[in-house]
Amino acid sequence: MYTVIGSPGSRMTRVLWMLEELDEDYEVTLAKPQSETARRYNASGKVPVLVDGNLVLTDSAAICAYLAEKHADKGFGPRDAGERALIDAWMHFAQAELEAPLWNKLKHRMLLPEELRVDVGPWTAWEFERHIKALARKLGDNPFALGNRFTAVDVVLGHIGQWARGAKFEVAPDIVNAYFDRVLARPALARAREVEKKAGEAA
Repeated sequence: MYTVIGSPGSRMTRVLWMLEELDEDYEVTLAKPQSETARRYNASGKVPVLVDGNLVLTDSAAICAYLAEKHADKGFGPRDAGERALIDAWMHFAQAELEAPLWNKLKHRMLLPEELRVDVGPWTAWEFERHIKALARKLGDNPFALGNRFTAVDVVLGHIGQWARGAKFEVAPDIVNAYFDRVLARPALARAREVEKKAGEAA
């Protein structure tokens, strides 16, 4: 059984979503970022963390990619070296470009010390607009990132889309909105949200 360490409403959602897609057993250990528990598993104090036997893995995208590849028979991971490289490229785009404006805005709104916060709203909106248009071009007419098959990449991109909508970033291209609607309607995500909700209520 897997153990997922993290906090509800965070990137832990991606890991739970991936596990629900795979129909794998797991348990959740709640831990806030920078808490003693988080630092025990990750030197940076960041969550989520996945524990799989002796393996302790950090970073939500890396965790999702690992789970998809480990359970390759379920069809959510790479089928060959070429697809593995494509998944890596998509994950780097998702985190380094598409997600970065969201994270920067959040840090300056809530997380940084008050004396370090500045108004990054216009800059992050401009950056996000550039990258969401790039996402539209990368998707083209494909229903999912890798074509007709839902993969771990779509879990990460879908969660970023959920975050962007919640943070009131403009998702202008219709093709991207349709993509987000499609992936965010997955039953596995609904189950993951319910697990998070119950874990939070039990804390």
